[in-house]
Amino acid sequence: MTMRLNPYLNFRDESREALEFYQSVFGGTIEAMTFGEAGMSDDPAVADRMMHGHLVTDAGFDLMASDTPPGGDQPSMGTAINVTLNGDDPRIRDYWAGLSEGAEIVAPLERAPWGDEFGLLNDRFGVAWLVNLAASQ
Repeated sequence: MTMRLNPYLNFRDESREALEFYQSVFGGTIEAMTFGEAGMSDDPAVADRMMHGHLVTDAGFDLMASDTPPGGDQPSMGTAINVTLNGDDPRIRDYWAGLSEGAEIVAPLERAPWGDEFGLLNDRFGVAWLVNLAASQ
């Protein structure tokens, strides 16, 4: 039996734009279903919103997202949770550069006291990212 724990990001109406942005950073393929396709709304203002979106990358990243459902409460972004990206693959620097476009850099990606490269940012959609590139051994 296999289990996974994945980030599922909630947006008012930006999930398609956000997943396309993350696809431009990480690559991969997006699968999506709108509220209209799911039969949950005939309202043109809502029908094209994403009920469920899923980005899977060749690196094994798995990000999901959705827009606020009809009649749902608007989500609020914050820094109570960070999406983390960590490892020893130097491509992490490229991912940082991509995520940084239009982002608020909280802490730049630079050498940390523990020897790794570490940075924090809030991306253009308000999603908080914690990035750690492990030092070469």
